Amino acid sequence: MEGNETGAARTRFLLLCGVIAGPFYLAVGLTQALLREGFDFSRHPLSVLANGPGGWIQTANFVLTGLMVLAAAIGFARVPGRRSWGMTCFLGAFGVAMIVAAVFPADPVDGFPPGTPKGPPTTISTTGLVHFAAGGLGFLSLGISCFFAAWAMWRRKVSLAIVSLLSGLAVLLGFFGGIMSPIGILGIWFAVVVGLAWLAILSEKSRVAAKCL
Repeated sequence: MEGNETGAARTRFLLLCGVIAGPFYLAVGLTQALLREGFDFSRHPLSVLANGPGGWIQTANFVLTGLMVLAAAIGFARVPGRRSWGMTCFLGAFGVAMIVAAVFPADPVDGFPPGTPKGPPTTISTTGLVHFAAGGLGFLSLGISCFFAAWAMWRRKVSLAIVSLLSGLAVLLGFFGGIMSPIGILGIWFAVVVGLAWLAILSEKSRVAAKCL
């Protein structure tokens, strides 16, 4: 019994990381955005905060959030009835993508940090290209993870399945629609908030389920 209780406690801790990941990432990122000169919510993603003085804070934010997402993915794999290897693998891939994005920061863009020319960049560095690719693959993985979660829960928890399905659509349409349409950065902001909110909701629901193990 003690071993089972210890295992359940570890599972709940891993899932707690999924609850915390989104609020942590947004709190750290938004605080920087409000305090750092030149940042404009309508023109800049949080990733550009990795540039300039204090950029290490956003780099650390990416790494810590990515590690928490990886922990949550492991936690989901330990909960009977919520286990989906597709969901776990793709959610883990999203966590890895965040860490890669930290190692390869985005290029300065559109007036941030101060001194950067206004408007879209005319060139992109290798580092910036890797960051962009990591972001695209990361959000693709997050959206697919939502779909796997919806499939796994459809017969047991229809409400969470619907939330997962709609969240996956929102993540993919928001991120890739933002890149390819006039809504631009607003679509990316939408994808970030919805995706991390989905992770927090599903992690908390799974923590409750883990208490019954």
